[in-house]
Amino acid sequence: MYEFTRGPLVWIAFLVFVFGSGYRLFATIKLARGEKVILPYMSLKFGARSILHWVVPFGSRNMRIRPVFTVLSYLFHFCLIITPIFVLGHNILWKQSWGISWWTLPESMSNAMTIIVVAIGIVFVLRRIADPTVRLVTSYKDYLLLALVLAPFITGLLAYYQIFHHKTVVILHMWSGAVWLMSIPFTRISHMLFFALTRAYMGSEFGFVRNAKDW
Repeated sequence: MYEFTRGPLVWIAFLVFVFGSGYRLFATIKLARGEKVILPYMSLKFGARSILHWVVPFGSRNMRIRPVFTVLSYLFHFCLIITPIFVLGHNILWKQSWGISWWTLPESMSNAMTIIVVAIGIVFVLRRIADPTVRLVTSYKDYLLLALVLAPFITGLLAYYQIFHHKTVVILHMWSGAVWLMSIPFTRISHMLFFALTRAYMGSEFGFVRNAKDW
């Protein structure tokens, strides 16, 4: 199981992620080309302006009126993306499997960033339970998605501190990471793929057509 997990499963996960993401992007662009009010309205100027304002922390009014949530959200997403790419253990596996290596985070920092992801993820779960407005639009799928996102980080911490049977936890860590990677094109996590496109369209719609701001 361990050899399958660190070998074929990794290839399967990356292939599903790459081809699934490519298919979703292609299908979305093809669908947009069939609409008369999407691509003709796209503006590089207003699209880029919108992306800039929504990428920069506190660039939009919505972020400024919820400062605590904004800080937590940016910190969560930053650690969520950076940690798996630059953690030492993953870098070693890349080096062993494909002879590829790059700069890695200090172990103390990657460990702290992992804890941050898990802690803020728990805060997001509690927010969905406690906030009536958020709870109203929350279904069991949202909790499953959060569990899917947090699972690689929780199992990573368990493996790092050698809690429970180490090899079993490592296998669970790699399986949860593979499932998370494969789920990106087919779940709401795909917003990481479509953020720039949707934000560019909204900015173009508001700026180019309505002559207004979308932030």
